[in-house]
Amino acid sequence: MEKNKPEIRFKGFEEEWIETSLNDVSSKVIDKNENREYEIVFTNSAEYGIINQKHYFDRNIANKDNIQGYYVVKPDDFVYNPRISTSAPVGPINRNKLSYTGVASPLYYVFRVKDGAMNLAYLDYFFKSPIWHIFMFQNGNSGARSDRFSINDNVFVKLPIQHPKSEEEQRKIGALLTTLDKLIRKLELKLEKLRCIKQSLLKQMFKNVNGGGYTAPLIRFKNYNGEWQMTKLGDITERIVRKNSNLESSLPLTVSAQNGLIDQGEFFNSRIASKDVSGYYLIRKGEFAYNKSSSDGYPYGAIKRLDRYEKGVLSTLYIVFAINNSMVDSNYIVAFYDTNYWHEEIVKRAAEGARNHGLLNISTEDFFDTSIALPIGKNEQYEVGHYFIFLDKIITNNREKLSKIQTMKQSLLQKMFA
Repeated sequence: MEKNKPEIRFKGFEEEWIETSLNDVSSKVIDKNENREYEIVFTNSAEYGIINQKHYFDRNIANKDNIQGYYVVKPDDFVYNPRISTSAPVGPINRNKLSYTGVASPLYYVFRVKDGAMNLAYLDYFFKSPIWHIFMFQNGNSGARSDRFSINDNVFVKLPIQHPKSEEEQRKIGALLTTLDKLIRKLELKLEKLRCIKQSLLKQMFKNVNGGGYTAPLIRFKNYNGEWQMTKLGDITERIVRKNSNLESSLPLTVSAQNGLIDQGEFFNSRIASKDVSGYYLIRKGEFAYNKSSSDGYPYGAIKRLDRYEKGVLSTLYIVFAINNSMVDSNYIVAFYDTNYWHEEIVKRAAEGARNHGLLNISTEDFFDTSIALPIGKNEQYEVGHYFIFLDKIITNNREKLSKIQTMKQSLLQKMFA
């Protein structure tokens, strides 16, 4: 990186950037809510920015009788929250992008940018970049409380802000990153909607193996009728206890509720398995594995099929199995185990104490004794299974698109500021 020039710039801008202190471009807000003119209390969240405290915590944390001592925060005012977190190691600074005025705790530092001093969107993203953290670490500390950063106001206002002299370049940087944020939010909402649709359909397109008053699902594809049947998992599958003794594979896998069977190195960013995996189970593409560990949304563990790789190895703590019945569609099984209709079956068979070192305490025999609901005809199984595979592909594509844009944004925050 050239001196006083960022690594990435818009075409046509070549001059060096300049440095200004926070004190030069802003003034501290000292207006108090003395007459309790404003009753909305703001929280400055590292993840969500300036947000109504009631919306963030689902209730008001501040005592309404005491908010007359809170600072008044108008639209476009900036707020520094000294509470640190993984994503905000010196605390976040965010702009009030809401269309209304509220108040903020006196623990916050509130400042207002002087008219015409700097493009607000540029400054907004400057504080989302890590470049200003260096000054904070050099001039402040976490103090007695490890969750709160400490820096004197008279030092904080000396914080250097590197910026283009050209207001147009400032505007372009702010506009680009604003556009990316809007696109990220749009994709987040789309993903949330797709996941809600999937969860709703999982509840309605499968029969509950533990009753519920229905002999068939609430929603079915056209031209299918008749009751669904119950069968034991062990009647349509076989347990796989194939050891990797001849070292056919050296790829250790884990069963992730959200990502399926995935390389340990990719999932954990490191290899958890020992170097010697000869005693592990060898699993091949199309076979299933049950992880007894609970995770978010999967209180009784996850059952997933190996789709990403031709083969891999799994700890013997997992239960590995394959379908051995030609009248059972594999994609249907994948979708069924995304429902929660099998959970009660696990609960009924789990031993006292339920968990052993974080793993559900259920024997292999009891696991295969659990029931599964099946359409009598394989055609309906095929329709249901492939519909959810198609839906999962849409969700995965959108999730990957979102991840790429988020990565792009983080890269730009690193490289577009000098």
